[in-house]
Amino acid sequence: MQKQTGQEPDRIDADDTNDTAAWAKKLDVTPEQIKEAVTAVGDKAADVELHLKGTRSTTNAERVDEVTSATGKA
Repeated sequence: MQKQTGQEPDRIDADDTNDTAAWAKKLDVTPEQIKEAVTAVGDKAADVELHLKGTRSTTNAERVDEVTSATGKA
């Protein structure tokens, strides 16, 4: 994730194996998922993170439903 002078640190270089590996580790995904996300939403790290989390995240209502189902409380 370390960039050369003049490059922004919040950008992901999908062509750089070290960069994609570092971002993959940071975001707990595979380097291939990083590359696919960069293709889908661009190279801004925040956009890539939102794209990746959007496929795995839950809403607050879903979390409440999980808790109430697990505890048997409504």
